[in-house]
Amino acid sequence: MAPMGWRDRFGLRKANRKGKTRFDRTSEDSDIKALVEFAKSRVGVEFFVEPETFATRTTAVAVATDGEWIRRRCGSPDVIRKVAKRLATPAYDVQIVGYPQRMRDWTARNKDRPSLDD
Repeated sequence: MAPMGWRDRFGLRKANRKGKTRFDRTSEDSDIKALVEFAKSRVGVEFFVEPETFATRTTAVAVATDGEWIRRRCGSPDVIRKVAKRLATPAYDVQIVGYPQRMRDWTARNKDRPSLDD
């Protein structure tokens, strides 16, 4: 039996079928894998779920304790919540809690550094 892919494990395939986005690409296994790898390789990572818009699919921002962050498409809020639960990492709705100050501080300190944003 083949190992279960990221799409099957977290419901990414189902999440990509729904939605109102017109211009953005769908989320891919590599998007979820990048978020998981970031969370596993940094300290104190929290996920912040960004809502789908007309132009972009649902995205998640992973923010480490030092403020370093990445953003990737995640298909739906349910997908990133499953990822967060599996990693024992909090996931917040950015429309409710906003972005953490440490993220803005890190971005200001690292203006000249190439972005990890997708």
